Amino acid sequence: MAGSSETSKRAAQLAEQLREHSRAYYVDDAPTISDAEYDRLFRELQELEAEHPELITPDSPTQRVGAPPSDKFESVDHATPMLSLGNCFDDDELAEFDRRAREAVDGGALAYCAEPKFDGTALNLRYENGVLVRATTRGDGITGEDITPNARTIRNLPLRLAGDEAPDFIEIRGEVVLARSRFNALNERLESEGQKAFVNPRNAASGSLRQLDSSITARRPLAFMGYGIGRVDGMTLPSSLYEQLQQLQAWGFQISEYVDRVQGLEGCKAYYEAMAERRATLDIEIDGCVFKVDDAAVRDELGFVARAPRWAIARKFPAEETTTRLNAVEFQVGRTGALTPVAKLEPVFVGGVTVSNASLHNMDEIERKDVRIGDMLVVRRAGDVIPEVKEVARRGENATPIQLPEACPVCGSAVERIEGEAVARCTGGLVCAAQRREALKHFASRRALDIEGLGDRQIEAFVDEGLLESPADIFALHSHREALVEREGYGEKSVANLLASIEASKQTTLERFIFALGIREVGETMARDLARHFGSLDNLRAEAEAYLARQARADEQADTKAEHARMMSAEGLQAVPGVGSRVAHCIADFFSEQRNLEVIDALIAAGVVWQTVDSDDTPQPLAGQTFVLTGSMDSLTRDEAKQRIEAQGGRVTSSVSKKTDYVVAGDSPGSKRDKAEKLGVTLLDEAGFLDLLDKAGH
Repeated sequence: MAGSSETSKRAAQLAEQLREHSRAYYVDDAPTISDAEYDRLFRELQELEAEHPELITPDSPTQRVGAPPSDKFESVDHATPMLSLGNCFDDDELAEFDRRAREAVDGGALAYCAEPKFDGTALNLRYENGVLVRATTRGDGITGEDITPNARTIRNLPLRLAGDEAPDFIEIRGEVVLARSRFNALNERLESEGQKAFVNPRNAASGSLRQLDSSITARRPLAFMGYGIGRVDGMTLPSSLYEQLQQLQAWGFQISEYVDRVQGLEGCKAYYEAMAERRATLDIEIDGCVFKVDDAAVRDELGFVARAPRWAIARKFPAEETTTRLNAVEFQVGRTGALTPVAKLEPVFVGGVTVSNASLHNMDEIERKDVRIGDMLVVRRAGDVIPEVKEVARRGENATPIQLPEACPVCGSAVERIEGEAVARCTGGLVCAAQRREALKHFASRRALDIEGLGDRQIEAFVDEGLLESPADIFALHSHREALVEREGYGEKSVANLLASIEASKQTTLERFIFALGIREVGETMARDLARHFGSLDNLRAEAEAYLARQARADEQADTKAEHARMMSAEGLQAVPGVGSRVAHCIADFFSEQRNLEVIDALIAAGVVWQTVDSDDTPQPLAGQTFVLTGSMDSLTRDEAKQRIEAQGGRVTSSVSKKTDYVVAGDSPGSKRDKAEKLGVTLLDEAGFLDLLDKAGH
């Protein structure tokens, strides 16, 4: 049998932890674990999925970047995704990266573009005809926050590209940083004005960049360090990444003075050692080195995994360590009811920051490390705000074991820990305020019901005031209009806009509605596939009930695990691509809970509607065909082209291979067109692509 039940449970547990930690880090600017611990969890999930590909789900943290943007700013899609980098922590892992890269292209030693890894916050700049028109944060890698007014205040950021040659359109990527010397001066000024000082340069850069008032950002001595290019139209760039960085410098961008082109693995090692020695003397904080394959043709050959390029890696510096006492443990409750133990530490200064909290993750981790209240712990930090608990340094006097609470610390409901699972959960569901808040935030979020004006802070306040207890209550807020108008920060116009947005959100799609329900393990892609497969919510609910009935029969009749799996996977929920046994269980469990059905019925009664969609029984003309998009088109953006392909059953990938059916080549297509010709893949220009879509649609 492919992955064991224990393996499946561990993968699901890791995915859930990583999602919650990712949102805390990227959206709330309030990390709950260290970078090192996040990396450890992420790598463990990657290894499990590599060994058991059937465990990979479309919404796995390994298939995505980061987390969704805050609702403080307008959300904007990047023209090309801002992907993350894989990490390595020793020479053996760096050597393995180099080996895989060389083997993939059947070549000898590769040239790498080597750079310091800045410890700041990523920014994407969009220039049209040489003029800055938009600046966005990384966000979730696909969509970021529009912070253009703030970015314009950064003194070393060109508002217009220098020189006579500028492309029609280009995305410049880089890091916003704050030099140590300027960070210290900023904190002295803030303290003299009676304001709270920042804990480190990275937090100062991130917080300054996301100010709602750009005049505040203008007073912060930020700097932009360019490190890469996204989409470009109307110009052919050098194939060498090192030469592209020189082009950035020629356009007026500051790049690191330590950018270099090195040869092979030994060149990477030597560069890393030199930067490690130089690190303490630098005025800008770095937490490692980045190595990228320099040649464009090789990069195209290597391609991407869903989350990161195969042609680049970050070699991280070791974490700094110290010891401190564990004074207490508190349990926090997440959106899905998961209880996370948080260590309350004796404040200690490590890695340039005073820390007092650390996540202990779950009871399995506590038991594995044998952590007890009163122990002296080894904690380590590498560019983090929250440290990692590495191990127990020594047993404390009268140290007491950490006990999982029997009742939820938020609502008092029973706490359940299923045998074989590390995660303990509150059973309170929507009656638990902690889960209710997060469920409501998810329901109203941009990619779910998309209720503009009902952001995290508004939901927090409405829950606290008793206005919201379930998603259906959102559609009853009009009955509290007078009370809303009287709230601080509100007025007739803002309340009218909010209520209009709520009313407009009633007209949605089935896939958005399914996603908005917050079913565990069901992300956007899975929600879309379920909507397309079943065509209606009634069909999905009926199949969930049927699944539980088949489960009961399989439990009675199957003699082996293999026979049990065969009986369950033959039809129904698991006939949907990507739905394995765990996802099917989560869907069936959701629809078997009477309170969930009551919420759905209340939403429908409140007027939430969607059009019935065609199920997968309807033939899709492009089903089974794979497309690669390269270059730009006049009549469609890439996102629009992708949507039209997927709407007719096709699939869009980022790299060209023998399995690719079509390469759609617009203006400035780059090396993907050349590779398509080499492999004999069918090439389509814009007119040919549109003709194909039109014929497929008839």
